[in-house]
Amino acid sequence: MSEELPPSDAAGNDAVDEVRATDADAWATATAEDLAAEKARRRTQYGPPPGSAAEELRKLVENVADKLSGLQSPLLGGVAGTAAQQVVKQVVQQAKAAVEPVIERNPDVFDHLAAAGGELLAAYRSAVQAQEQRWSRREETLRDKGDDPGPGERIDLD
Repeated sequence: MSEELPPSDAAGNDAVDEVRATDADAWATATAEDLAAEKARRRTQYGPPPGSAAEELRKLVENVADKLSGLQSPLLGGVAGTAAQQVVKQVVQQAKAAVEPVIERNPDVFDHLAAAGGELLAAYRSAVQAQEQRWSRREETLRDKGDDPGPGERIDLD
């Protein structure tokens, strides 16, 4: 008889493990659903998210190429204008052909360059804010002492 029925402790542990597995799956499912709903909400509110820096560069090159290809020069005559337009199209195609392999081989480089640009902008902003604070303190110090800050007129930039 003992071979047919598992001990009561073993049956209880299996049930607990099954409930825990179900709870973990439910949690993962609920989290995935919430994340998908939030992404959909943001997509409708803000539009599609920007791609990687490499994808954005590719889009920029394509848009510039389309604009340059569509330009028509009114200064050149009909024949010269057509020839100039063909030259522009050829140059645009060569530029796209040169840029595309670089983007394909090094997509992470453009992400790093974009991040570095953001860091440079933050550093510049910090330096400008620090300088503005020094200028503000100097003017306040001169006013507190009763000194005239100079012959010029004070301009409030805010």
